Amino acid sequence: MISVIQRCSKAKVDIKNKTVGEIGHGMVVLLGIQKDDSKEDADYLVKKLSTLRMFNDSDNKMNLSIKDVKGSALVISQFTLCGDTKKGRRPSFINAETPEKGKAIYDYFLLRLEEESVPMQSGQFGEMMDVSLINDGPVTFILQSHDK
Repeated sequence: MISVIQRCSKAKVDIKNKTVGEIGHGMVVLLGIQKDDSKEDADYLVKKLSTLRMFNDSDNKMNLSIKDVKGSALVISQFTLCGDTKKGRRPSFINAETPEKGKAIYDYFLLRLEEESVPMQSGQFGEMMDVSLINDGPVTFILQSHDK
C-alpha cells in the first residue's frame, strides 16, 4: 500500500461538480492499494498516519500529530500510485489490486482511521474525482506499508 500525504489548510473532493468531502486543517491522503496488500498493511498505514508528527508546534517544529492538532483527513483512492513507469511511455497498472479487493481494503482503511479517532471525509472508490487543496508548508510525504 502506498500513500502520498499532504498537510493542508483546507481540501475538498468533487464528483460531477458536487462536493462529496471537505475538510479544514489536516491532511489529504492519496491511497494506492497494490496486489497482495492486506488489512495488516492498512493497519500499519493508519497507525503511521494518525501518529506522524507532521504538524508544527509553538516553536514551529514538526512535533504534533493530526490528533494533537485536532485535524481531519480527506482520503482519496488513487490506483495510479501503483503505476509502473519503468518501461515505455505508457504506465502499467499490473501492480494495482483488482477493484473488488481494492475497495474492500479501502473501506477497511476508512473504518480503521475512524477507529483511531481521526475525523475523516473521503472520495468515492473508482470514481473520477476533482481534488483541490491548499498544501500547508508545503509538506508532502510518501508512506509505503511495505517499508515496515
